[in-house]
Amino acid sequence: MSKSSLFSKARRLGSAPRQVERRPPARDVVILGVDPGTLVTGYAVVTRSARGVHLEVSGIIRNAADSSMPLRLKKIFLELRDVIERYHPDEFAIESAFYGKNAQSALKLGHARGVSILAAVVHEIPTSEYSPREVKKAVVGNGAASKEQVQFMVKSLLRTAESTMVLDASDAIAVALCHLHRLISPTARYRDWKSFVQAHPARVIL
Repeated sequence: MSKSSLFSKARRLGSAPRQVERRPPARDVVILGVDPGTLVTGYAVVTRSARGVHLEVSGIIRNAADSSMPLRLKKIFLELRDVIERYHPDEFAIESAFYGKNAQSALKLGHARGVSILAAVVHEIPTSEYSPREVKKAVVGNGAASKEQVQFMVKSLLRTAESTMVLDASDAIAVALCHLHRLISPTARYRDWKSFVQAHPARVIL
């Protein structure tokens, strides 16, 4: 029976055929967050899905103090590449350089940031940068929060009591959550993750 015949029959029966709108399923978004450093680089992979927010993995890339700078940078690049190839992140977020009084430290941090971003770029992953203050503001609600406060909030948000989580890893998680907050805030308009969780406690899962 043709489509026009169906409509005619429906009109005779006093109703029109009901068309069901098919909506595509909510797509998971996988974010790799990085807290760079030449001696210790923190990384974390966070997934947002229809079920909520989930921490896939977090950890650190540790370099020996007596290792040369080129070898440190090589290790950071290769290990981040391995994380990318295992978890296939859609987005990459990294903490931007903090320009303090020590120019040498800022230069070293710039090297670590460069190879970290390169690992994402060679895999054609969109990259975003956030200042330490932006990250703390998004996660804790206070741009001047301490690393310990950031870690406490990260554990609370993800409902994990992991006692072995180091500060560099929790900082990387915070960077990923900051980027995720930016992705959802244009529509949700939440000031920070604390207000989001208060409104939707079931949407954050371990």
